Amino acid sequence: MLGVVLAAGAGTRLKPLTDARSKAMMPVVGVPMVERVMRDLAAGVVEDFVVVVHPADAEIARHFASESAFRSRVRLVVQPRSAGMADAVACADPLVDGDFVVAACDNLVEEGAVARLIDLWREAESPTAMLTVMPVDDEDIYRTGIVGLDGEWVTRIVEKPSPEAAPSNLASLPLYVFSPAVLRYLDDVSLSARGERELQSAIQMLIEREGRVRAFHVRGRMDLTSAADLLAINRCYLASDGPFKLPEGVAIAPDARFIQPVCVEPGVSVGRGCVVGPYVYAERGCRIEDVATVRDSVLLRGSSVPRGSALANDVLHG
Repeated sequence: MLGVVLAAGAGTRLKPLTDARSKAMMPVVGVPMVERVMRDLAAGVVEDFVVVVHPADAEIARHFASESAFRSRVRLVVQPRSAGMADAVACADPLVDGDFVVAACDNLVEEGAVARLIDLWREAESPTAMLTVMPVDDEDIYRTGIVGLDGEWVTRIVEKPSPEAAPSNLASLPLYVFSPAVLRYLDDVSLSARGERELQSAIQMLIEREGRVRAFHVRGRMDLTSAADLLAINRCYLASDGPFKLPEGVAIAPDARFIQPVCVEPGVSVGRGCVVGPYVYAERGCRIEDVATVRDSVLLRGSSVPRGSALANDVLHG
């Protein structure tokens, strides 16, 4: 099955972290966020990928040309302007020749969920689409698309309703399986109040004209919209992937101490008397000066922890 990964967003809410790179390329324990999403899709038996990218994102192009484990299985498609998810999927349309998965590059669901989603798609009674849904608190209803259900079939999707107007407390997450039928409606989607062509509008047309849109339930997800999210996602992968070995190419003072889980990349410098960890990811090219302590933090490339300082629960950028 083909996976279409939407990675053209500007990441405005992540600024200043996204001043130097896109949200898709934010690191999660040494792996770009977009590739973490793709690993989950591949575990669910997605074989080939179309990644929709911003025209100015040279770093993601370099990554998939030379560094990514998926490079032979990826085709990049440029979204010329930031015009919403329906527009992004339409950019991938010429490369779609059957059922396909759509995933946002900033959304991770629980382990094994993608495989269950695709299994359900193959077992279900001829669906035209499948939406991943998750319960949300009342105070979060106005932030997202909310679905109404008849049993497990979706009857409508309402974009950012008030709690009083919401058909349920089930939010639609940016992880879908579609038949090619949805492609017929993308060009009919008009601009929303925020100047974007919303994928939810195309899904609503699909519900009204063809039906057979089914819900797939998950208990939770991690999404990347803030520095706190980047910290939480890295902490999760540090906990699941650690303990880590220190690689060659790290300049470490003899008396520096590490408390696992810690992931330090080549090109990092750690000074005398430092204590690093637990739950620290240090990207290549950053420095931890003498007698500094760092815990529960992400150090992005080019960042520096000053001598004698104590850093905790923070994302540091260059």
